[in-house]
Amino acid sequence: MCTVVILRRPGAPWPLIMAANRDELAGRPWRAPDRHWPDRPEIVAGLDVLAGGSWLGINDHGVVACILNRHGTLGPAPGKRSRGELVLEALDHADAADAAHALAALEPDSYRPFNMLLADSRDAFWLAHRGDGHRVDVDPIPAGVSMLTAHDLNDRAGSPRTARYLDRFRAAPAPDPAADDWGVWEMLMGATDHAADAGPGGAMTIAGPGEFGTSSAAMIALPAPGGGKPVFRFAPGRPDRTGFERIDLEPAARAAEPAD
Repeated sequence: MCTVVILRRPGAPWPLIMAANRDELAGRPWRAPDRHWPDRPEIVAGLDVLAGGSWLGINDHGVVACILNRHGTLGPAPGKRSRGELVLEALDHADAADAAHALAALEPDSYRPFNMLLADSRDAFWLAHRGDGHRVDVDPIPAGVSMLTAHDLNDRAGSPRTARYLDRFRAAPAPDPAADDWGVWEMLMGATDHAADAGPGGAMTIAGPGEFGTSSAAMIALPAPGGGKPVFRFAPGRPDRTGFERIDLEPAARAAEPAD
């Protein structure tokens, strides 16, 4: 049950800010976000070593994609394609609207149910494959703060995590990427408190017990067109005890140029 928190502010210098915790089985190998795919050099994303796809990434056009399991669908299933492939397919597009349109046309039965977030500096969408075999639903994400977990967007009734934390994020000061100030959001992403009847899974960071828990976290900010470069911060462990590092988003061709 991963979690994405997204703040949309159309017209602001930073119109999209998001934070994500990845919850996964401890033994599933992964690699931190980088340009892992030679045939897709424009993508910077985390690598799921087991299936070859990703859970979260950004491309050189400023499109962000994140995939989450729906409730009760953790892990692969025989005869189903990896949901992590969809992050790479989404990031083949130059804007979020085109990516959402393309993924809405996929064959749902090829994948286990999922939630997906697609966004750029102009638009943001939530895609839901609920396992009914009929379609992938696409809905715009409204302005303000929203949360997506293994349940529906902003679903307080289904998600104890959303019920406990959505209002906390809405009341918190927004991050200031220009000043590298992510203070309150960073603290909230690492919060381990939960309602007594929800268990550890009701916290933002799942600290155990067991083999399932929060394995990494990320924070991304997209500037308005012409306003600078995106920011991608990554914590290679639980965010309550692991610091965030800034990911290099320099385009691959430019990064390969020799220094003067």
